[in-house]
Amino acid sequence: MKHSLSHLRELEAESIFVIRETFSQFNNPCILFSGGKDSIVLTHLAKKAFWPARIPFPLVHIDTGHNFPETIEFRDRLMTDLNCQLIVGSVQESIDQGKVAEETGINASRNRLQTTTLLDTIESNQFDACMGGARRDEEKARAKERFFSHRDEFGQWDPKNQRPELWNLFNGLKHYGENFRVFPISNWTEMDIWQYILLEKIELPSLYFSHQRECFIRNGTILAVNEFLNLRDNEEAKEMTVRFRTMGDMTITGAVESTASTLEDIIGEVAAARQTERGGRADDQRSETSMEDRKKEGYF
Repeated sequence: MKHSLSHLRELEAESIFVIRETFSQFNNPCILFSGGKDSIVLTHLAKKAFWPARIPFPLVHIDTGHNFPETIEFRDRLMTDLNCQLIVGSVQESIDQGKVAEETGINASRNRLQTTTLLDTIESNQFDACMGGARRDEEKARAKERFFSHRDEFGQWDPKNQRPELWNLFNGLKHYGENFRVFPISNWTEMDIWQYILLEKIELPSLYFSHQRECFIRNGTILAVNEFLNLRDNEEAKEMTVRFRTMGDMTITGAVESTASTLEDIIGEVAAARQTERGGRADDQRSETSMEDRKKEGYF
């Protein structure tokens, strides 16, 4: 346990250093908050970085309009507890304004539409650094990211043109209109996240723990029955004992069958898992390069 504790404290110190470095180098940073465990841990680290003062920059949530109610309730309660400024970018508003078109069809999702809403929110608030909870172990496109990930004036990412980060020296120089995505927990793993949540006693949305929910299976993914998805003729809704390993749009976020009702249970389950936590994300299954394609367009 001493080795594990030391390892987590080293990751914590590194992340707090990156958060403070971001605050010192940029004029108007923010945290991209999804309501998932990684953004919750990032927010907790930001709280520790500036304690006893409150977090000195806003949290930004890009709301698809198809979020789990439990996620929104948790988000609002956390913002009240932290006394933080929350800025919400609405995908529904982007649709109403004609900036994006709602997808149609049985597999329709608003996930890709988030990019336009995110870029508009960054532009309207003049954010020059957006900190996110992405980790390199999650997905191959995210493994290519630096701590400080440069975006051009159109919000686009070029994976072949990234800056070296030797000896923890971060280069935040940019031209007018450009910005950065910053990933303070890049070096953490899913197991690190869960062990840190247990260590720090961090509160999470109830969706992460085992519960009864009406679900159905589509293309091998367990999806929650909701008002935004129509079941096909060959699909059957049934009560299942599930939990969610990631948090996102209800139309594409898959659950796993699980009886893990405590953090200790989840840690044991993650240790034995043979599928990555994003293995149940339907948006990642659209193509082999779906995440990288979205990131190049300006996605998180």
